[in-house]
Amino acid sequence: MSFDNDLFISYAHIDNAPLAAMQEGWVTRFHLSLTSLLSMRLGKQARIWRDQKLSGTDAFESRIVSQFPRSALLLSIVSPRYVESAWCVREVTEFCKIAATQPYGLTIDNSCRVVKVVKTPPITEEQLPAVMQTVLGHEFYQIKENSPVELDPFFGSELGEKYLLRVSKLAWELSLVLKQLDNVMPDGTMIGERKEHKGVKTMPTVYLAECSYDQKDLREQIDAELKSYGYRVLPQCPLARDETTFCAQVQELLGQCQLSIHLIGSNYGAVPDGPSQKSIVVLQNEIATLLSHERNLPRILRLAEDTVSRQPDQGAFIEMVKTDPETQFGADVITSQSPEELKGAIHAALEKFRTPSVEELPPSASTDRRLVYLICTVQDRRSTVPIRQRLNALGYEVELPVFQGSAEEVREANQSLLQQSVGIIVFYGLGSEAWKLSVKNELRRFQGVSSKKTKSPVYTYLAAPETEAKHDLIDMGEPFLLDAMQGDSAQILSPFTQVLEQDSR
Repeated sequence: MSFDNDLFISYAHIDNAPLAAMQEGWVTRFHLSLTSLLSMRLGKQARIWRDQKLSGTDAFESRIVSQFPRSALLLSIVSPRYVESAWCVREVTEFCKIAATQPYGLTIDNSCRVVKVVKTPPITEEQLPAVMQTVLGHEFYQIKENSPVELDPFFGSELGEKYLLRVSKLAWELSLVLKQLDNVMPDGTMIGERKEHKGVKTMPTVYLAECSYDQKDLREQIDAELKSYGYRVLPQCPLARDETTFCAQVQELLGQCQLSIHLIGSNYGAVPDGPSQKSIVVLQNEIATLLSHERNLPRILRLAEDTVSRQPDQGAFIEMVKTDPETQFGADVITSQSPEELKGAIHAALEKFRTPSVEELPPSASTDRRLVYLICTVQDRRSTVPIRQRLNALGYEVELPVFQGSAEEVREANQSLLQQSVGIIVFYGLGSEAWKLSVKNELRRFQGVSSKKTKSPVYTYLAAPETEAKHDLIDMGEPFLLDAMQGDSAQILSPFTQVLEQDSR
């Protein structure tokens, strides 16, 4: 659909007042930065209209109203003055009214044609139209010394860098919506809608959990990258701040998703009004865990290994994420400080939704390997030699985990071994109790998300040295144990190999 303007900027003129003599105002600099970056993203000159008169006290002019039907999107620069300005409120109200009467309406493919940039957070947005209150705002401020400070190069290089990153992310998202509008026919239908082909899966939807303030920059990075690859990211609207409604919204949104991502930091996060007094970070993880039980929803928890908290509630939650199997259920726990390793884990988890699974590949691409995956620590490699020899003699190929390479390479290689294996042995020798728990959780998570039609049997091989944790497994009647703590013998493997032979018939 053709428009004269890609974007109409609505703002309160007081927000463009310069902070020093001979300096341009914030809105003017924002307009310039956005024009340059949006033009790069579109591959052509962006057409942005902004009323540049010095006073906003004139009558609501017809020359402004006339721009609304000719503008693809409206961008509101929200501030305390903006929500108090009858002029600004009327601009966004009139745009919404006109857009709603057009064939394509106010939203296009779940994207709203009204965009909210929050320069300075107002106390309330009640004066704004409902659609403005429900769209997520692009925050162009940070809290410094308990007060909001605009992202602006005038306040130093750190805030200047974040300002440009936010403008770049905004430009990318605007370009995607504008390109969608270019494909809208006059009757509101889309040109060339994507067709699904056999063996090709549609792009998945991702739940990127709301987080505490210390994780917001990382969340912005992940959000921008996922959207740049074409993934749909939820939530798209602010969530309620009463616990009952918040939990219902999270459960409904997670029901639409193929992956949930949770960023855990030092701060506890906002606490909705409700009986549990749990933070939004804890509540979202609990609901996602429930869905992992119910429908094998895969999850990624990111908790940097050196994360500590002075807040007792958050300290307790961090300890649960590190040690509690239920808190970790269905999740891949990423402890690296590197954002790139986190991004690699996210893309690896999503790749299975974008490409055909092993069962969907042509017969020529499949394999008849009788592969046993023997999981051990690098220190136990030599101790596994007798087991590997016996399995080789029975016609099985045995692979140990990949120990060297980049984090992403190691992860992908070991996931591939899990996918190809007909049976799995966890060699519990020199590995610590924490290592054993992490392996158990990884296997549980993999079996929850795997596309394999038949789950591989998993046995635990108890080897020297003897420990209380190993004896506890025996005393508690842990199933599928192969006890070799008193010495190795060929008969110890028999229960495992018998199951493999039965499964192969």
